[in-house]
Amino acid sequence: MVKVGDPIPNVDLAEDSPGNKVNLSKELTGKGLIIGVPAAFSPSCSDSHIPGYITNPKTKDAGNVFVVSVNDAFVMKAWKKTLDEKSESKIRFLADASGAFTKALDMSFDASPLLGNERSKRYALVVDGGKVASVHAEPDNTGVNESSAQKVLG
Repeated sequence: MVKVGDPIPNVDLAEDSPGNKVNLSKELTGKGLIIGVPAAFSPSCSDSHIPGYITNPKTKDAGNVFVVSVNDAFVMKAWKKTLDEKSESKIRFLADASGAFTKALDMSFDASPLLGNERSKRYALVVDGGKVASVHAEPDNTGVNESSAQKVLG
C-alpha cells in the first residue's frame, strides 16, 4: 500500500472524456488531496463520502483536490454533475479506467462479487510537493471513516 513519502505515480487519468489526460504527478506539485472511491454513484460515495468534502469549508484550503475512481471518464463527468453541478467546490473528478493509477498506489481490491472487477479501496491521500504526506485508507476497503473529510481535514 502507498505510504508517506511515496511520489505520486506517473500515470495518466482522464477528465470529462478519454482524450483529456490528467497526470497527478504533474498536477500535484504543491498541496493537494487525492480521494479514491470504489464506485461512482454508489450510495456511500454519493451520499456521504464525496459530499463531505464538497461541503466542508476546509476543502478550499487543502490545495488541488481530485476524486479518482476505476470508472470511465463519461461516468465520472456525469457523477460530478450530480454532486457539484456548477463546480463550486473546484474538486476535479478523474477516471482511472484501466485501474493503472490505483494499482500503482497498491490501493486496488477485488470487488468482482459486488462491482464486477477490481476497484479502488476508499482512501484519501494528503499530498505535499508531489509526495504523499499522509494516508487515510479504510481498513475494510469501502467504509467511510478514516477517509472522511472530517478525519482528513480536521
